[in-house]
Amino acid sequence: MSDTKVKEPFVHIIKRDEMIAWKRWAVRLTAILLSLLVCGAFIMAVVHMNPVEIYQGIFDGAVGTSRRAWVTIRDALTLLLVAVAVTPAFKMRFWNIGAEGQILMGCLASAALMIYAGNAMPTGLLLLLMFVTSFIAGMIWGIIPAVFKATWNTNETLFTLMLNYIAMQLVTYCIVFWENPPGSNTVGIINGATKAGWLPPLFGLDYGWNLVIVFLLTLFMYIYLKKSKQGFEVAVVGESEDTARYAGINVKKVILRTAGLSGGIAGIAGFLLVSGSSHTISSSTSGGRGFTAIIVSWLAKFNVWVMAVIAFLLVFMQQGAIQIATKYKLNENASDVVTGIILFFVIGCEFFINYKLEFRKKHEQGER
Repeated sequence: MSDTKVKEPFVHIIKRDEMIAWKRWAVRLTAILLSLLVCGAFIMAVVHMNPVEIYQGIFDGAVGTSRRAWVTIRDALTLLLVAVAVTPAFKMRFWNIGAEGQILMGCLASAALMIYAGNAMPTGLLLLLMFVTSFIAGMIWGIIPAVFKATWNTNETLFTLMLNYIAMQLVTYCIVFWENPPGSNTVGIINGATKAGWLPPLFGLDYGWNLVIVFLLTLFMYIYLKKSKQGFEVAVVGESEDTARYAGINVKKVILRTAGLSGGIAGIAGFLLVSGSSHTISSSTSGGRGFTAIIVSWLAKFNVWVMAVIAFLLVFMQQGAIQIATKYKLNENASDVVTGIILFFVIGCEFFINYKLEFRKKHEQGER
């Protein structure tokens, strides 16, 4: 029986050692520059327009006026808060794909209080109750799959995903009773005349309270994950549940607490959307933020301050893409492709930060 030499593969994918910080950011910057070049080529090939004009349009659409700049900041703050919300669950390796539903439940709680109690109590007390009930509603939506995970080891990815659709249906059901005007199948602007339940301006800024609330919750999450005993337990459970049990950590308690916190903060994002932004509710109020926030959290490696930068860049591109679609009469899908190309490069570069390609040596290729 003759010996058969196994042919080595042409390329090996090898895990890198930890890359130093400046090199990581150099790779990411290179990825962004390459994505802009590819976007430019796409624009020239498909719509026959000068890419420089398109990029100027993106900048103008995102921060070209003070109003547009604040809308971009407002949406970036909301996305950041949702990313902060999903981070403790992901760090615990609890795959919370249900932030969309948790946001909607927070929206639902806030909208219900605005509609039924808007004229029954002072604005300050109403806002406080909206904040607390939105947190509780999101927390419940986060704890439900956690109970099944901790007790029967169910698949939390599928469970949390399905809860998104249940939350959407609950919102749709409530809209039937809250229609304004009747027959419109929409809620309309809630308390538009009295502004009961609307977050007021702060420091002369329409979205000043959004900024303060998101900053405080981001700071809280940083301290919680980095400095607290509970944050340490989250990290240990995420590394190994068996190790956590050996160390005397109550794994079930940690799972329930962390999933509840994750859902609760997502519920607060719903409060900000209804009270501090749109002042209405629909099944699409969350706007896909629950899924985009997953990208933000993972790209930032669970660093809440890096999330702020990534969230702003993503919203900047989204707002700019909407502007160029309108200004240059492009197909809306064309602007989505521009955003998609940039996301592809930004996400893809993480592979080269964590892994390297090692090609077969020439002399090995020549061997038979």
